[in-house]
Parts: sequence; structure tokens; C-alpha cells
Amino acid sequence: MNNYLKLAIVMLVASCGGGGGSFKAPRDLDNACAITSERPAYLRAMRDTQRRWGIPIAVQMAAIHQESKFIGDARTPHQYALGIIPIGRQSSAFGYSQALDGTWEEYLTETGKRRARRDDIRDATDFMGWYMHGSTQRLGISKQDAASQYLAYHEGRTGFANGSYRAKSWLMAVAGRVQARAEMYQVQLISCGRA
Repeated sequence: MNNYLKLAIVMLVASCGGGGGSFKAPRDLDNACAITSERPAYLRAMRDTQRRWGIPIAVQMAAIHQESKFIGDARTPHQYALGIIPIGRQSSAFGYSQALDGTWEEYLTETGKRRARRDDIRDATDFMGWYMHGSTQRLGISKQDAASQYLAYHEGRTGFANGSYRAKSWLMAVAGRVQARAEMYQVQLISCGRA
């Protein structure tokens, strides 16, 4: 294969998102309009999720911000024995939504999306919508209640139903920040006509 053809293939793959850096966070994480301008695919994915599952874009954005800061290949930190020997990651959470292996498998089975990937924004937002919709159905949590949706997402539905989060003041504070960010994002999205 000649060098020009090889170069053309590499450039084509890179332009489709296969190149390095495609998982980096947007520049201004505090501005929903800037995020959706910089990454229009995010807005398309979240709109599709809102249509399918009824979860507002601002709630999705706030949860993704908390889980991964919009980094597509985010993982939990490594754990170390004796402070120096790596013994694996804190959990199997991965991708934009930080979905755990078991919950992701449940999503793939229930939706039939066997090719879905946690590092694909469309699949990650659909997963979040699926999970939050299920929390609404099973626990009666409003789809607009970003804090409670986040607590159910973080603790699992059984943990939420049992109130496990109540003993975790740090988690309650995080849920409050998710709620405040969702409200901020909603106002911003309305102001730039993307709500």
C-alpha cells in the first residue's frame, strides 16, 4: 500500500473520532451552552435520551459531570496495597456514565443493545436515561429531581429505598451539588435555546 493511501486512511479514521484525544473533557464544564457548542454530538445524544426516557438534558448533564467530568474513558482510581503495590481499580465503573459492569450488562440485556459502549456518549446517555427512568418507575423519583436520581444512581435502587445515603453526609452534599448544577445547566440551556 502506498504512503498516500496509508495517510488518507489514518486521516479518515482520526476525523471520525478514532484519533487521540476524543475522550477529553470539553473546555468549559460550567457552561452548558459552551459544552453543547463544542460537542454538538452530546446535545444530540441527550435530546434522544430525553425523547426516549423523559430525563431532562440538564439532569443528564449534571449527572455526567459528577460521574466523569465528560471524560469518555474515565475510570476509578487504582487501589494500592501498602501504598505502592497496585491491586486493581476501586470498581468496574467506566466511561461517561461510570456504569458498573453488572448494571451495564443488565442494560444491554434489557435494551437489546449488545454493541453499546460505555465510552460512546450516545450509549452512555441512553444508559443513564434507562436507569433513571427505572428509578422513576420503581421508586417514584421525579425525573426532574436530579439530587434523588443521583442518589439512586450512586447507591443503587435498593440502597436508595433503604436510605443508605442518609448516613453519608458527603454523598448528600454531592447530590446537592448535582441538583444545583442541573438547575444552572437548565437556565443556561434555556438562555441559548437548547433546552
